[in-house]
Amino acid sequence: MARATKWTVGVLLWVVVAACLAASIVPAFLDRIYYRGTGSGHFDGERFFNPDGDDTARVPGGGNRAGFFWRRLTGEGEAAWPASVAVRPTTRAELILPPARGAAPPMRATWVGHASVLVQTPGLNILTDPVWAERAGPFGFGPKRTTAPGIALADLPRIDLIVVSHNHYDHLDLATLKRLWDRDRPAIVTSLGNGAILRSAGIEATELDWGHASGVRGARVHVVRNHHWGSRWFADRNRALWSAFVIELPGGNLFFAGDTGFGDGEWPREAAAIGQIRLALIPIGAFRFQPGEMATGSHIGPHEAVRVWDRLGRPTAMPIHWGTFKLSAEARETPPAMLDRLMRCAAAPADRFGRREVGRPFDVPPLSAAPSPLDEAQLASCARTPVVRALR
Repeated sequence: MARATKWTVGVLLWVVVAACLAASIVPAFLDRIYYRGTGSGHFDGERFFNPDGDDTARVPGGGNRAGFFWRRLTGEGEAAWPASVAVRPTTRAELILPPARGAAPPMRATWVGHASVLVQTPGLNILTDPVWAERAGPFGFGPKRTTAPGIALADLPRIDLIVVSHNHYDHLDLATLKRLWDRDRPAIVTSLGNGAILRSAGIEATELDWGHASGVRGARVHVVRNHHWGSRWFADRNRALWSAFVIELPGGNLFFAGDTGFGDGEWPREAAAIGQIRLALIPIGAFRFQPGEMATGSHIGPHEAVRVWDRLGRPTAMPIHWGTFKLSAEARETPPAMLDRLMRCAAAPADRFGRREVGRPFDVPPLSAAPSPLDEAQLASCARTPVVRALR
C-alpha cells in the first residue's frame, strides 16, 4: 500500500514538473495578456513588478522547484493539519447591525475564512476576496478547504462592494464572484489586469493602479501598494497587478492587506497616511516552507504582521490568511499562537490585534488613541525566544 502511494505521488510530481516545463515550451498557449498600458515604476510594459526589486518568483524557502513541489505533494517536513474544523456559521440575525451608540457609526466584521471578510457599516456591506470554493486551484485541483465558510453564501446580506486583491485562486474565485454578481450586482474594485479575468465570466469591475481611488456608494476605495505577485497559469506571471486597499468610511477607515510579503515595509505607512484606520485585515499565515522560517518574500508571518500593524498606526486588527487552506508547512494553530506570544512579549495590547474565530461577528470599537509605537528591536528579540521558536 505504501509503495503504491509513493508511486502515485511520484507520478503526480512529474505531472506538475511537466506542466512547469510546458510553460517554457509553449508560452503562447499558457500565457494571457490581461492588461496593456504604458510603463511605470512597477510595470515594464508587459509585466508588473515590486518596485523594491525583491524577486518573488524564487522558490519559497529556497532550493529548486522540483523539491518544493515534492514537499508540498508528500507533506515531507510539514506539520499535520486536521481534516476538518468545526465551525458555527453566523446566522442572519447576527448579521443585523446594532443601532448607533454615540457619534461613531457601528462597524461589524465577520471572518468567513482565509482572506474573505464581511465588513458591515450603515448602508454598506463589504466583502474582501470572497472565496467559497472547496479547493483553491484550477479544474478542481489545489489545497482543500479545511475550515468551512463562516457564513453560508445564501445567508449573506446584500453585498454592495467587493474588493479583489489579485488573481491567485485562493483570492479570486470566479464561481463565487459570479454568484454574487448575478445576485446583487455589487461594485467590484480590483487592481490592473484582474478585470479581464472577471469580464471573462461576465462580471464587471473597476480596475485601478496603485495610488488611485474610486467613489463607491458613499465610500472611497483606494488601491494601494503591497508586496506580492500574480498568476493563474504558468506563463502569465505578473501580467496582472496585486494590491491592498484602504476604504474611507465614516468613523474610520478599513484597511485590507490582501496577500503580501513585507518588502520595503513602507507600504503600510503609505496606507495609514490616507487617514486613521479603524479596522485592519492583516495576513499572518502561510509563512513557513523551511524549518524556523518566519516569513517569505510573498507572505508575512506573525512577526512581520505585527510590524505591519505597528506601521499602520496600531489599529484594531483581524488576523486573516490562516487556518482555511493548508498552503505551507506550519501547523494550523501556529500563526495565531505565535501572534499572541509576540504581542505579549512586545508589551502590545492583544485586544488590538488578536485571534478572531471564523463565523463569529465582532463589533469594531470606535477610533481611539493608538497605543505607543513598538520597539522593533524588542519585537525581533521576542521572535527569537525559545517559546516562539518552539512553535511548529
